[in-house]
Order: sequence, then structure tokens, then C-alpha cells
Amino acid sequence: MSSVLQGSFDIVSGLFGYLLPFLFVLAIVVFVHEMGHFLVGRLCGVKVETFSLGFGPRIARFYDRRGTEWAISAIPLGGYVKFKGDLNAASVPDHAGMAAIPADERGDSFPHKPVAQRAAIVAAGPLANFVLAFVIFTLSYMLVGRTLIAPVIGAVNEGSVAAATGFQAGDRVLAIDGEPVGSFDEIARKVSVSEGQRLIFRIERAGREIELAGEPAIMSRKTVLGTDRRPVMGFVASRDPAHFFRKYYGLGEASTTAIGEIVFVIDRTVHYVSGLVAGRERADQLSGPTRIAYISGKVAESGIAPLLMLAGILSISIGLINLLPVPMLDGGHLVFYAIEAIFGRPVSPRAQEISFRVGFALVIMLMLFSTWNDLVHLTGFAL
Repeated sequence: MSSVLQGSFDIVSGLFGYLLPFLFVLAIVVFVHEMGHFLVGRLCGVKVETFSLGFGPRIARFYDRRGTEWAISAIPLGGYVKFKGDLNAASVPDHAGMAAIPADERGDSFPHKPVAQRAAIVAAGPLANFVLAFVIFTLSYMLVGRTLIAPVIGAVNEGSVAAATGFQAGDRVLAIDGEPVGSFDEIARKVSVSEGQRLIFRIERAGREIELAGEPAIMSRKTVLGTDRRPVMGFVASRDPAHFFRKYYGLGEASTTAIGEIVFVIDRTVHYVSGLVAGRERADQLSGPTRIAYISGKVAESGIAPLLMLAGILSISIGLINLLPVPMLDGGHLVFYAIEAIFGRPVSPRAQEISFRVGFALVIMLMLFSTWNDLVHLTGFAL
């Protein structure tokens, strides 16, 4: 009996420890994304038929005074806004349905809006994700601050580039390639984007300044996200408590730092995707809902502020993914609108239908592959 009770307790703990933080993060990101579509759609005079968090059967719903259905659905992996003239949640145009509507009733339908307005409505979702990340990062830097480590080297790994270059424990890095650094985090960032580059470090040692130069080596290491491949010098930060400090930002610096963080995440994501296509990166870093739930649970153990920062990072990723030129995603719709703007007529219904089917298949395959990745890596870590 005790083993049964313990098993039940473990299940409940897993539910609250991993699933709830994941749903919290996902709900924020999805709600803001869909709200971007919704607000710009309303601004352009399009009738919104449904705003749903999740897919599938309705758990709860209500209708506002404009007739829009607001719903929470059973499958919480996403959400959608369905406009008048959409065939389904993926905003596939309902050509047959619109043909049956009298001409004087088509003014508030999505397909009959100018191409510029349709493009703005579609682009508003990913843009809202970037705005959400900016707001989260900025407020976090202002209200919570950041725990940073002074740019002091604590140890140098034997046989590393740093050892061969002449770095020593206790060196304080003042600048890299002429750009001042104020924390060890800045050193790590600059090194991580330096593949194939020779870096010049200006350091302070025993009261005098010297320069050391070296090209970081590429190292692969296993993490819960998969195989991480990045440039490293081979030194680590000081662990001396005196070198730890907490920094709070004013609005201006918090904003610029937030923008820098967003640019960094975008740059790293684009670098990874391009490396994946070129065969330089491994696909095991592609994460699905299971691994994101695991990470959400681990981050939630540190409090609400780190969980919101994770929401900001996930929001950037969702925005970027939706901008991929894949039918079914926002980026695919934008490609169709670009073709329409160039040639003066929309892509034929048949071509759109085939494209959406191909896009749907690609999205399903990606979800299955990422879920398989999740199971393989999380099982491996559990063992």
C-alpha cells in the first residue's frame, strides 16, 4: 500500500512540478502571439470568429459583444485566431464558403482585405512574441537585476587554447577585440560567437596590462538540450564570492540590454538552423513539449522570475519558428502575400491547398521527431 501511495504522490508531484510551469509559460507565449493577430485584425476591420488557447474540444468558452468566441481547448499545445473567411485554425482560405457570401457582406472577411493588411495581421503574431520578450527582459533587469561574476579567470584547463595562449588564474579581462567587458558573462557571449575568429584579449595581471590572442577551439558537450557545439577558450570564471555582484539596471540600460539579449538568441538560433542544414550541427537539440516541460519544471524551482525569463526566451523561439517560410506557419502565409504583391494576383487555390498539405506534413514530422528527441534524451539523463 505504501508503494502505491508513494507512486501516486510522485505522479502528483510531477504534475505540479513540471506540467503546471510548462502550461504557465506556454499559455503566456501563445496568448500574446494570438493576441497580436487578434488586435491587428480588429484594427483592420476583420471579424474574429474564434480566439482559442489550445486545440480540439472546448473546455470553457464565452462570446463577447462582437460575437467572437473566446475558448480554452483540451489540447494545450498552441492556440489560434480564426477570422471570417478562414476554413480552419491554420487560416487556410475558405474559397468555397466565401463564394457563397453576398458581395456586400465580404468587407469584414480576412481574404478580402488588401494584401498589406493581411500581411500585417499575420506578422503581428511573431512581432508580439518579440515584444513580450523585450518587456519581460527589461522589467526583469530593472526589478530583479542580474547576478554577475567579475571578468576574472578562476582556472585554466590544461591543454586548452587558453593554456597555450598564456592565460593564468587571476587574470582580469578588460576588453576583447577592443570592446570593454564588465562581467564573465560578456566574455562567454563573445567567445561563443567567435567560431573561426582570432580574439585579442586585453587583460590586467599583477597591476599591469598585457594582450593575449588566440582562436577558440570548437567543443561539443552533452546537455539536457542535446549536443551543444560551440567555441571555447578553456578557462572558467572565478568562484571567489568577492567577484560576485548583483546589478540593477535603469530603464535605458535595461532596454538596450534586453534588445541585445533578443538579438543574441536570434543569432544563435539562426546559426544553429543554418549549421543544421549545412550538416555542422546535430539535430538532437530540437526540443519538443516534453523537454520544454522538463526544463520549465527545473527553472520553476528557482522561482517565478527565472520562469518568466524562460518564457521570454521561448517567446523569441516561437516568433522565429512562425516566421519560417513553411505553409501552415505565419512565414508561409507571408510568402504567399509577397507573391501576390509582386504578381498582382493571389496564388491559385489549388497551389495553396497542396502547399498547406505539405506544410502540415512537415510540421507533424517535426513534432514527432522533436518528441522522439525528448524521450531519448530525458530517458538517458534519468538512467
